[in-house]
Amino acid sequence: QALSQIPGPPSIPLLGSVHLFKWDVKEFSFQVEEWGRKYLLSDPEKSHGLMHLWLGPVPLVVCGTQESIRIILESNSNITKPGYYQILERWLGNGLVVRTNEKWHARRKLVTPAFHFNILRRYIPVFGEQTEILLNILDVHADTDEIVDVFPLIKRCGLDIIAETAMGTRLGSQFHQNSQYIEAVTRLSQMAWDYMRFPWLWLSPIWKLSGYAREFDRLVDTAQNFTMMVIEQRREALDEEGLLDDNITEEQVKSKKLAFLDLLLMMQKANALSDEDVRAEVDTFMFEGSDTNSSAIGFTLWFLGQHTEYQQRVQDEIDEIFGSDDRHPTEEDICRMVYIEKCYKEALRMTPPAPIVARQLTEETQIGEVILPAGITVVLSPVCASRDARYCERPDEYFPDHFDAEKQAARPAYAFIPFSGGARNCICQKFAMLEAKTMLAQIFRRFRVESLQVWPENRPLPEIILKPSNGFKVRLYRR
Repeated sequence: QALSQIPGPPSIPLLGSVHLFKWDVKEFSFQVEEWGRKYLLSDPEKSHGLMHLWLGPVPLVVCGTQESIRIILESNSNITKPGYYQILERWLGNGLVVRTNEKWHARRKLVTPAFHFNILRRYIPVFGEQTEILLNILDVHADTDEIVDVFPLIKRCGLDIIAETAMGTRLGSQFHQNSQYIEAVTRLSQMAWDYMRFPWLWLSPIWKLSGYAREFDRLVDTAQNFTMMVIEQRREALDEEGLLDDNITEEQVKSKKLAFLDLLLMMQKANALSDEDVRAEVDTFMFEGSDTNSSAIGFTLWFLGQHTEYQQRVQDEIDEIFGSDDRHPTEEDICRMVYIEKCYKEALRMTPPAPIVARQLTEETQIGEVILPAGITVVLSPVCASRDARYCERPDEYFPDHFDAEKQAARPAYAFIPFSGGARNCICQKFAMLEAKTMLAQIFRRFRVESLQVWPENRPLPEIILKPSNGFKVRLYRR
């Protein structure tokens, strides 16, 4: 009865709308966009930004406007992730991504202090050092008229940053070290997306017969064994420094550049955390914090490579901050990067790294005249919300002035949710902002970037993390 009041694509018994899904991810992205424009945004006042979709026999409701999204995200009870997130449990255990209800609240409260700005500011030198390695790699391609895909290079840099800040270890992916772990994490993300997109893989016999189960378990073991090895190494190092003693002082903690793992190990005994609990949170941070921001940084660079006027304003701001000084960005420098922040946020608006946010309702919820029953899965679309023409003067164009202070203040909070929102918003968003501004400032301080393809070419592909269909192919010129 609820779904009959909501528009959506055609469906048939048992298969729902799955038989319409395009197998090719690029074609699938066009299909999803067409449905979004037709059912979610064509008349948002009438539809309340809702669309129904049947994944086989499983019903979904998609929310595409800030009005409907706000109702879901502001709920303190509807915070449960849907059943298909169980694929991540084998890998991430009971980390923040898959925990729910009181268990989630308790763990979120425990972990939140590790993301206080006073902790995050200690990571800024790591951002600078790892980005310097990236610049030296890019420098080889500069002024050669060579076409280079910077996406895998940015991803490796991001992975090295997250490994050093989360695990306290130098992964060395920019030097092609620890390739087994890196390949395992990459492939696990791809397989998890296949599982979420194709409902027949939810059936255990098909998952096993397809060969996915064996490969997934093998890769999970590879990733988890690496993390457990690092945990043991960090525990020994902290113990030698006396940082695991019960009488450690706050001043001793402040004087150290501690990784997220170090902070968890220091609170492990007092909070009765098992090694598995620690591993789950570290792997969750690695999963959420690497590819997501690499995607956002890559899209920002790609958009600026198409718009010389915006790129020039970025470089003018950088020159004003640094002059001829070649220092790595400091906290004070980052605070002055106002225009770079606008450019980064506009890329998040156009191409949010997490293309969907999903909840399974634990209580009956009313949106407009429609009452959604408890148990139904609701999918929120950050892309649709951020392209709503009611709140953006150029919804389908890259236009950093969308984030002028007065325009931001006038825009409803849930019309821009690249880091989700409400109680279960992304705990890493301040980390992501610091990392992005540091990397972008260092790249554009040294290079002028020219993108080979322009929007809307190089289609963003909606996997677990949004990625470009053709990489970020650019030419680089030294400034």
